[in-house]
Amino acid sequence: MATVNPHTARPLPTSASYGITVRLYAAPSPSVVGELATAVGRAGGLVTAIDVSDSRPDRITVDVSCSAVNGEHAEEIVAAMGAVPGVTVHRVSDRTFLLHLGGKISVQPKVPLRTRDDLSMAYTPGVGRVSLALAAHPEDVAKLTIKGNSVAVVTDGSAVLGLGNIGPGAALPVMEGKAALFKRFAEIDAWPICLDTQDTDEIVNVVRAISPGFGGINLEDISAPRCFEIEARLRELLDIPVFHDDQHGTAIVVNAALTNALRCVSKSLVDARIVVAGGGAAGTAIVGLLLAAGARHVLVWDREGILAPADARLNSAKRSLAAATNPQGVTGDLHDALRGADVFIGVSAPGVLDAAWIADMAPQPVVFALANPDPEVDVDAAQRLAAVVATGRSDYPNQINNVLAFPGVFRGLLDARAKEVTTPMLLSAARALAACVSDDQLNATYIVPSVFDPAVPQAVAAAVQEAAGGSGPTG
Repeated sequence: MATVNPHTARPLPTSASYGITVRLYAAPSPSVVGELATAVGRAGGLVTAIDVSDSRPDRITVDVSCSAVNGEHAEEIVAAMGAVPGVTVHRVSDRTFLLHLGGKISVQPKVPLRTRDDLSMAYTPGVGRVSLALAAHPEDVAKLTIKGNSVAVVTDGSAVLGLGNIGPGAALPVMEGKAALFKRFAEIDAWPICLDTQDTDEIVNVVRAISPGFGGINLEDISAPRCFEIEARLRELLDIPVFHDDQHGTAIVVNAALTNALRCVSKSLVDARIVVAGGGAAGTAIVGLLLAAGARHVLVWDREGILAPADARLNSAKRSLAAATNPQGVTGDLHDALRGADVFIGVSAPGVLDAAWIADMAPQPVVFALANPDPEVDVDAAQRLAAVVATGRSDYPNQINNVLAFPGVFRGLLDARAKEVTTPMLLSAARALAACVSDDQLNATYIVPSVFDPAVPQAVAAAVQEAAGGSGPTG
């Protein structure tokens, strides 16, 4: 039986991230392939390929590739195939783990190295002439080295995806993936830098020390509130842009998506009442950019309740957030905050929003439930009550995905030879991203463009470069 949503009893969608390839031995029979496909379907899996890879008089070898909902569901699918008469399971391969074997990125030379002449120019003795020239004119380093097109993706492994503090080694596959996205969507060479320390001073010192080789720093998956101090100090110390994607990448995409969601329901950002669930890194940046964009009515809720300046339980970061959003000192729980609100933006934890509360929001409510992999609210229920729903997941419409922002942002920063990231740049990026959805395309299920739309990073990059006042090289 298919794995189901406990709230709606509807089957949960399968995912390629839980894809498996199962090698089976079966008695030669014209019906066995169909029986295997039927078994997978009855177990709730999705067959993506079936191949008879070998045939002998006494048996055939069948490779079945399929997608499951989760690891437990994958085991159920394998058991269902093994229960087909005459079939024996030989081996099960996890396609996601196979994809990661040996890592996902590599270094490739950009120049030919076939002859002695090639070596003498790319390396010694010719390279010495370039080094001496750069020693005399350090302003040319970005032009004559990889620095002008390189980004360090830096983490300490303290807040990786929704997995928590899993450390630098376990964070490396995520940073590799980030580097691959930089290359795929913006032709930027990015390097995973996983630090074996969670000491703020040490992180700042290490990043400062390695910065000469990079044109920008992308901080990633560093827990709050340390991430705020690390970013602020590095921005003071370095003459290259420092961008914490968990904060500002998320804020850009949310701002763009909300712009278009409000277009769908004919409401304005200035007048909209907005509730943000989560006062961590993402929530803080989202609120900051919304206020900069013109929002005037924002409340933030976290585990302490509605954040209020007088609440002695709040740390300094949350107290600052409360002062910026709730000077009147409104208190209460999430349900209290939502009554009459136009927008809910969740960057907090699964299940904190009861879908029934959406009925207490203003007419035509907008719900962004972005906790991943499990959103703040049952999405199916929310879709029946809200005018526009967005999540962080790829199996629902309106995925709020940072890859819509960070490749174009860094492309623009590098091309402008920018020395910092500013709020006007972030706002320009958000406006450009929102504009990638035309009036003809816009509807409640399409408020952000596809991550594979090549116009997206180009538009974002151009907007950031213009805001930076840069006229450097492109590409």
